[in-house]
Amino acid sequence: MSALKAFLQPPVTNVTKKVIISDRFKDDEGKPVPFVIKTITQKENENLARMSRKVSSVKGKPVESLDNILYTKRLILACVQEPDLSDQEVCRHYGTEDPLEVPSQMLSIGEYGRLSEAIMELNGMKDPEEKLEEAKNS
Repeated sequence: MSALKAFLQPPVTNVTKKVIISDRFKDDEGKPVPFVIKTITQKENENLARMSRKVSSVKGKPVESLDNILYTKRLILACVQEPDLSDQEVCRHYGTEDPLEVPSQMLSIGEYGRLSEAIMELNGMKDPEEKLEEAKNS
C-alpha cells in the first residue's frame, strides 16, 4: 500500500459512546442513565471555534481570541445526543431558554468536567502524551 492510500480514509463521524457521568441521573429501576455523546468533524469544530471568538482591547488595539467557556458550551451542545439539551422541556426545567446554558445549570462542576473530558477523548482531543502514559500504566 502506498503512503498516499494510507491517508485516503473517510472522516470519523457518527461514532457514539454512552458515558455515565453521575449516579444522580437514574431510570425507574434506579440504574444510572448514561449520556450519549458523539464525534463531530473538524469542520464542525472549526465552526464552533469561529462562533466562540471574542474581541478584547490590548493597548487600544482589538485582539481576537477564543472564549474557552463559550467554546466548551458549544462543543458539549454539539456532541451530546442524549439527553436532548435543546428540548424545550429540559430548558424550562433548568430555568433557561438557551440550550447552551442547560449543562451549566444541570451539572455539578465535577459532572461537567467528566462530560467535557469524555467528549474530548471520544473526539481525539486528549493529549497524546497523556494517552501514552495511560497505556504504559495499564
